[in-house]
Amino acid sequence: MSKPTPISGFPEWTPAQRMIEQFVLDRIRATFELYGFAPLETRSVEPLDQLLRKGETSKEVYVLRRLQADTDGPAGDDALGLHFDLTVPFARYVLENAGKLQFPFRRYQIQKVWRGERPQEGRYREFLQADIDIVDRDTLPAHYEAEMPLVIGDALRSLPIPPVRIQVNNRKICEGFYRGVGLTDPEAALRAVDKLDKIGPAKVAELLAETAGASEAQAKACLALAEISAPDASFADAVRALGVTDPLLDEGIAELVAVVETAAAHSPGLCVADLRIARGLDYYTGTVYETQMIGYERFGSICSGGRYDNLASSGATRFPGVGISIGVTRLLGLLFGAGALSVSRDVPTCVLVAVTAEEERAASNRVAEALRSRGIPTEVSPSAAKFGKQIRYAERRGIPYVWFPGAEGDEVKDIRSGEQVAAAAGEWTPPRADLKPLVGPSTAGA
Repeated sequence: MSKPTPISGFPEWTPAQRMIEQFVLDRIRATFELYGFAPLETRSVEPLDQLLRKGETSKEVYVLRRLQADTDGPAGDDALGLHFDLTVPFARYVLENAGKLQFPFRRYQIQKVWRGERPQEGRYREFLQADIDIVDRDTLPAHYEAEMPLVIGDALRSLPIPPVRIQVNNRKICEGFYRGVGLTDPEAALRAVDKLDKIGPAKVAELLAETAGASEAQAKACLALAEISAPDASFADAVRALGVTDPLLDEGIAELVAVVETAAAHSPGLCVADLRIARGLDYYTGTVYETQMIGYERFGSICSGGRYDNLASSGATRFPGVGISIGVTRLLGLLFGAGALSVSRDVPTCVLVAVTAEEERAASNRVAEALRSRGIPTEVSPSAAKFGKQIRYAERRGIPYVWFPGAEGDEVKDIRSGEQVAAAAGEWTPPRADLKPLVGPSTAGA
């Protein structure tokens, strides 16, 4: 067999990195549950017509088909694609199960998704997302839009990562403003402004003219709106100072003021109103969120989402929602690349039980079972080599303790300090810091 060639965009972490990832997932999951979100997992595939009906995502969807499938193209049940986010499948799940759910329905979902974009640092073709959404029947109170940053702020604050700043805007502000200046295609204007950080103001002005029919004065007004940013409700005065009026604009301002003020009361400095944030997906209708990790701003958002009113509907019944998603793989990939996270050892094992002779292995196994029954991660030495070799085996793997069974009593050795003491498997407990690998920021990080 020839040497395998890595496939870009499909990360495979080392065991140490995987332990860090699991630690991060446990902390995120715990925070989501503290806020009352229930776990959910949906299938990995969705009908293509569902995946493609909202947003500019057709070029990113991976189509699923059998190797021997009809070459004329997918049809019927074969017209499936891998989901590119967790919001679209969640909306489908709500529609299918609406009669069984209690509304407002609060769920979290931690799953892999797939996007056929160009791999680069922090961007992958297969990656893990951690989502929360709140969906209600017919109407969804705006206060849920203010709750989202609180949950995400607490979740990310529980991790050993740099501080984050959540940038918030409201689509109603943008759409109302664009209508107020006379633009007839506010969605085209939104898509153009969403490219501001990538192509700059001059190119966005050209794009506004080409795709939204904006005059020079209208484009200038749109760019002036996008320049407004404030850590408090003062952004509202800056918007009104532009002299544009529209009922939808007023509604959006009031909703965004509530988001910013709620976040400031919970965690000062967490949120900033940034009116250039638009979010590319077409299904957002209210508050939108993007999250910058301080020191890593050049890589873009590591957590984003927004309010959607029309993604899930059945006849006259609508299920509006609001959600936000942490790009777990993106977040970790950036920090791993910078060497900014570390784990205290590369294996979960806390104790290696030495084997005095192969015929005595059963005695070592009994010690290991006694330690494991008390929650102490333990493995038994792979061979009855000289004790020096067994200790070196533990050192190479980062295992802090070696246990020596003895006919007249057992002893355990901390191989870092060299201290060796008498111990009983039913009583001895390692220091809490040694029980499990510790995850924390690395001194070598950015």
